[in-house]
Amino acid sequence: MRNDDPETGFTEAQLLEQIPAVRNFARRFHPAPGDLDDLVQETLTKAISNSDKFRRGTQLRSWLFTILRNSFCTKFGLSKRETVGLVDDCANRGVTQPTQEWNVRGRELEEALVSLPDRYRTALELVFIQGASYEEAAKHCRCPVGTMKSRVNRARLHLAKVLDAEDS
Repeated sequence: MRNDDPETGFTEAQLLEQIPAVRNFARRFHPAPGDLDDLVQETLTKAISNSDKFRRGTQLRSWLFTILRNSFCTKFGLSKRETVGLVDDCANRGVTQPTQEWNVRGRELEEALVSLPDRYRTALELVFIQGASYEEAAKHCRCPVGTMKSRVNRARLHLAKVLDAEDS
């Protein structure tokens, strides 16, 4: 590491003289020896590659400490944004049940409803789909409440029979 410009740079001996102080300062940021060594090495590498930016009259130790602190802060900021491992790890995903079966079952139910006689289908729609009471449904169809209950029951039995037969 030669530097011919008397206004800039530092000597190798001056840099080597500062390494213990840089290591001590780096311990404030990393207690682990491996991380500490990496940070010191990165600091010295940056200092050597930017030696032309160092101005005489500046304290070399302070300049090295600034490089070390900035290197740590940059790496710390990057590590906060990094995620370890794959972002979309399949082990972290919940199980999603397939929707095809429900689509098929929905079509089967529609077909079964269409196959009902009109009076049963109307009774089922009024009571189960529209939420009408048996009395309101009976009044709408102009029949006794018992008849409405019977129609709803027969519709349910027919649907259960048709849908169970399709499962087999």
